[in-house]
Amino acid sequence: MSAKIVLASTSTFRQQLLEKLQLEFTSCSPDVDETAFENESPSELVYRLANSKAAAGVSQNPNAIVIGSDQVAVIDGHIIGKPLNRDTAIKQLTAASGKAITFYTGLAVHNGANGQQEAIVEPFIVHFRSLTHEQICNYVDLEQPFYCAGSFKSEGLGIALFDRLEGKDPNTLIGLPLISLIDLLTKQGIHIL
Repeated sequence: MSAKIVLASTSTFRQQLLEKLQLEFTSCSPDVDETAFENESPSELVYRLANSKAAAGVSQNPNAIVIGSDQVAVIDGHIIGKPLNRDTAIKQLTAASGKAITFYTGLAVHNGANGQQEAIVEPFIVHFRSLTHEQICNYVDLEQPFYCAGSFKSEGLGIALFDRLEGKDPNTLIGLPLISLIDLLTKQGIHIL
């Protein structure tokens, strides 16, 4: 494989996921404004941002195959982001208790060498257990999920918050849908096995 692969993300979670595929890659910071447009749906937002991040990565690495991704969580029709602090994490998890949250993950692959671009949006639904305030506080204090959309780490203790999961690929929940990524990379001539 001669094509350079670049992940347009500084997320350690996404980097760790991409490492599962045993591909050589580098990362770059896409520096994209993630503000939603007025009346933009969650799926439209992540589709646009994944493409914008991949395009920014191509501008920094003109002949590379660049992977862009973005994710939002939606509770009761409202986009929720990273909590950034304990109080917001507790509020987010309280709002999620006993409900289903949909995560929308946008994934884009742009080939700087030939100009080909493809993007998808992959939904993933998390059904939360009914949680007590004490359980929520204990979880937040133990795992401190302040930089995770939805205030949990599904790859860690966050799994204890869930009743069930619905989706094509559990990696989607962490921020990079690997099954779909393999399909998009294969179209660019990059074969994992």
